[in-house]
Amino acid sequence: FHLSHKVTRVVPESALLIVLGLVLGGIVWAADHIASFTLTPTVFFFYLLPPIVLDAGYFMPNRLFFGNLGSILLYAVIGTVWNAATTGLSLYGVYRTGIMGQLKSGLLEFLLFGSLIAAVDPVAVLAVFEEVHVNEVLFIIVFGESLLNDAVTVVLYNVFETFVKMGPENVTGIECVKGIVSFFVVSLGGTLVGIFFAFLLSLVSRFTKHVRIIEPGFVFIISYLSYLTAEMFSLSAILAITFCGICCQKYVKANISEQSSTTVRYTMKMMASGAETIIFMFLGISAVDPDIWTWNTAFILFTLVFISVYRVIGVVLQTWILNHYRMVQLEIIDQVVMSYGGLRGAVAFALVVLLDDTKVNDKNLFVSTTIIVVFFTVIFQGLTIKPLVQWLKVKKSEHREPKLNEKLHGRAFDHILSAIEDISGQIGHNYLRDKWSNFDRKFLSKVLMRRSAQKSRDQILNVFHELNLKDAI
Repeated sequence: FHLSHKVTRVVPESALLIVLGLVLGGIVWAADHIASFTLTPTVFFFYLLPPIVLDAGYFMPNRLFFGNLGSILLYAVIGTVWNAATTGLSLYGVYRTGIMGQLKSGLLEFLLFGSLIAAVDPVAVLAVFEEVHVNEVLFIIVFGESLLNDAVTVVLYNVFETFVKMGPENVTGIECVKGIVSFFVVSLGGTLVGIFFAFLLSLVSRFTKHVRIIEPGFVFIISYLSYLTAEMFSLSAILAITFCGICCQKYVKANISEQSSTTVRYTMKMMASGAETIIFMFLGISAVDPDIWTWNTAFILFTLVFISVYRVIGVVLQTWILNHYRMVQLEIIDQVVMSYGGLRGAVAFALVVLLDDTKVNDKNLFVSTTIIVVFFTVIFQGLTIKPLVQWLKVKKSEHREPKLNEKLHGRAFDHILSAIEDISGQIGHNYLRDKWSNFDRKFLSKVLMRRSAQKSRDQILNVFHELNLKDAI
């Protein structure tokens, strides 16, 4: 795929890998009549997902991410709850009319299915959006939402799964309140675990000057420890490793040597790319097992319609609210791309395979529908999103290093904006960013960064170094 750019320009790599998986699975099935390979939830959640999420967090453009954090959180939390609830309730409503025939599921099972099918996959989104090159703000909102959405989905899934195990007759108002509280505890707890390990990693990297060879090892081991620790305490492991990557990158990059930094970058990218390849291949191979297929045309079609329609409604409503508070407005064209970018992937598949078939009698139908939804969104939407972006003339991103003049003006502009907010008595994100960078300079950097790294961060020295480097080149 990588050698022929003509193919990957038209067809996303994720779609090609799924098709390749289907072909391989078909060959194995034809030869042995057994589906020997399946993507198990344990392998997915403990070995394949962490490198992808760590890669996304560690190379996250921090300023863009935190500048749009409010918007990302609204889409990731409220948007996911909206998609899960509306899809589950609507499917249950249609089932009650009798169109879907006889099913053995009640309202709670439908809500459980709604919560797992709401998982927008960051792997699929990243694979498609990096190829399309949409502008930075749109990219960070869609990608940030898909990343945090996974964590929210897993938490919602666990809440509804607990309700299903308890049985509908035991779910009282108090249990619902407990579910809502646990949602916040699990999410915030996971984030705090990630931040704690990020500071631990930064502190460790400060003292590795004489053991450069093991620096990259610390980055991977401590980050993975944050994932396992959160999982051990039943907190959100995805949020833990995401925020571990986001919060440590600045200090770790400053502390470790140039060679270690290059090693971390290439190893992380290679592991993430390998995990993505394995996931999409196995999605194709897993679909060849005839034992998991239960067909119900009405259920499958209504699922596809509801997830698409409710995503559009959710995006439009939330953007309308957000645009009252955003300086950079999200236009109609941006909203179309955001609605269309809701690709489902391996997270939904792993969650549906985790279902207990003794409690959820229609598990096979849910698995079949999830596979169809994943294939439809990754292959059909993945294929058509690039022509759509070109047809709508969506603003593209410019990949270039800002000039020295632009950097100076940008910095001056930041100071002016935070000063205006300070004078007018408003607490906006410029004011908060200014306060945070002061706190970081006075305390955090002194604790988490070695002295030589602090000196090299001096602005004038930095500029001098850059100019000298340009002259040398």
